[in-house]
Amino acid sequence: MAEIIDQPISVSLISDIKLNKVYPYFFKWQNRIYKINQVGLHHTERVGRILFHIFSVTDGSNFFRLSFNTETLFWKLEEIENGF
Repeated sequence: MAEIIDQPISVSLISDIKLNKVYPYFFKWQNRIYKINQVGLHHTERVGRILFHIFSVTDGSNFFRLSFNTETLFWKLEEIENGF
């Protein structure tokens, strides 16, 4: 079951010209670095006038839902689900 986190995080991105994509590579939360092994889904959501990019990712042990606010340019860890 997913646990709601809703906390700010630091994210490092990869900009891949060959794939024509930008995606999260790792993030830091609670003084721990999580390397992202795979990006599952990526979609956008609009809340009022603010556009959010939502990424569903895994580090191989956990699932995470990350959101990027295009107005503030900040990231949040929205949810975590332990284990598969």
